Amino acid sequence: MKTLDRHYLLRHRDVPGIDTLQGYEADGGYSGLKKALAEFEPDAIVDLVKASGLRGRGGAGFPTGLKWSFLAKDGRPRALVVNADEGEPGTFKDRELIEHNPHQLIEGMLIASYATRSPESFIYIRGEFLHGHEVLQRAIAEATERGYLGDRVLGTDFSHHMYLYRGAGAYICGEESALLESLEGRRGNPRLKPPFPAVAGVYGLPTVVNNVETIANLPPLILNGAEWHRQWGTEKSPGLKVMSVSGHVTRPGNYEVPLDATLRELVEMAGGVRTGHQVKAVIPGGSSMPLLPAGQLDTPIDYESLVQAGSMLGSGGCIVMDDSTCIVAAVARVVRFYRDESCGKCTPCREGTYWMTDVLDRLEGGQGELGDLDTLLDVADNINGKAFCPLGDASVGFMVSAIRNFRDEFVEHITGRTCPLGARLYDTVNY
Repeated sequence: MKTLDRHYLLRHRDVPGIDTLQGYEADGGYSGLKKALAEFEPDAIVDLVKASGLRGRGGAGFPTGLKWSFLAKDGRPRALVVNADEGEPGTFKDRELIEHNPHQLIEGMLIASYATRSPESFIYIRGEFLHGHEVLQRAIAEATERGYLGDRVLGTDFSHHMYLYRGAGAYICGEESALLESLEGRRGNPRLKPPFPAVAGVYGLPTVVNNVETIANLPPLILNGAEWHRQWGTEKSPGLKVMSVSGHVTRPGNYEVPLDATLRELVEMAGGVRTGHQVKAVIPGGSSMPLLPAGQLDTPIDYESLVQAGSMLGSGGCIVMDDSTCIVAAVARVVRFYRDESCGKCTPCREGTYWMTDVLDRLEGGQGELGDLDTLLDVADNINGKAFCPLGDASVGFMVSAIRNFRDEFVEHITGRTCPLGARLYDTVNY
């Protein structure tokens, strides 16, 4: 792993006062926007982002420039929507970026909007992020007063207006089409696709939806170029990634690392696990991703390596579990979360998460049977790839990987009629 000489995405850690417009400009803020407007045509920026290999940092990892190029070219106005509804358990990177360096997000949005010829953009922020909402309100007002937002930005022909929308607090609204429904004032249920947002998104306009971290990459990318971005990571997964490390580590927090860092290096950056304990398993990318046992800690965190290992990078929420963790209780807790957050629109997700929770509760309550493991896997198979939106798939990844890697622990719960580690589900899960 190549060592960073400074922070780029988390630059607020090196620059006091960067959360204000004055502090941001003093550190070179909005230079990327000025360069983009003065030196690039919109299509040239799209080509630059394609050449950089920047991939979406919200979960799917789709190439950003390619996503922009899918926007309908039929003369209608376009829009940019930033997904700041960070609700994935184990992930808290976007919150830090918003609260401590809001102008980097605004500058990135202006660059993206110029590149995609979008006169309007929207930030959909998670309802619980009240402080982040207030920070962004102030930053948008500062940027408007300084001439970065509004008509004829910095005296150019580019005009842009930005709107901030606070959600009501629903995990399902992290799915882009449910987010668009909520943004338009309706219940946050996923939309049927096609049409995709690139053809008919917010208010029926061709829309690109990007994650906060994806957009935050744009100012330094414009200033430094595609090859600068490619000096980190791998050929197919270049660049830097902010990883949220939590769980049984001594220094939980966000860490900015090249995309060829390993899970072991991440755990070490976070101070390792508690004294007297060993790593048992790691979820690399948030609770919706399959776990990897301790024997796979040397897996790099790039998209391809994690898929090959049996998991995914997802949103970058690395949850570390040590040997005190009851895997069965952890699975029950995660599946219960997805049951409660399901919108209920489709049968596989609505019914499947209910039945998985019921079976897992019986296992933890000492009433399980060996056939329950096959039942869980069968229900998971009836959900995976068959639900209306990705929430169904998200509900089964951790559970299936846990049964595959720690089946003996599930069997011990059944044959011993109790948790061998002494965990009690009903002390920690019911609410």
